Amino acid sequence: MCLLLGASGVGKTLLVKRLLKLSSGDGKGDLGDPPPTRPTVGTDLTDIVVPRKITIRELGGCMGPIWPSYYGNCRSLLFMMDAANPTQLSASCVQLLGLLSAEGLAEASVLILFNKIDMPCYMTVEEMKSLIRLPDIIACAKQSISTVAVSAHKGTGLAEVLHWLQDTQGTDS
Repeated sequence: MCLLLGASGVGKTLLVKRLLKLSSGDGKGDLGDPPPTRPTVGTDLTDIVVPRKITIRELGGCMGPIWPSYYGNCRSLLFMMDAANPTQLSASCVQLLGLLSAEGLAEASVLILFNKIDMPCYMTVEEMKSLIRLPDIIACAKQSISTVAVSAHKGTGLAEVLHWLQDTQGTDS
């Protein structure tokens, strides 16, 4: 199981839809126009195959207080941050620190996704890493942490996310 978490409105649902399309078929076709999305109320399960099946559980951003009840059987965590919303960055950092200190996620591999890099007013990955003091967070965390800049809207970086999922999931997921 892979959890997909992040604040409301960061692009989690679009990411899942784009990963599903990218993983179907040969994965090299045009992603086309972004599909319509609505805010996730509750949780959504999506199975993608890369080449083995990986279940991604997306939890709505407003469900933060009950995220811990979903940590069981979590091998990997995708945590999404909005690179175009600097006012949300500190709250997202607090969420990330809470996830990294959770006992139920101590063994999970973590991929931090800096989404919306296609927006004209986005912060660079280096700016975001500096503002949240990511090197310090990585040094203190129990988990293996990676980062990738993505645009769920345009598809940038999604192949890297699929490769990371494939590399971090066990053979019996």
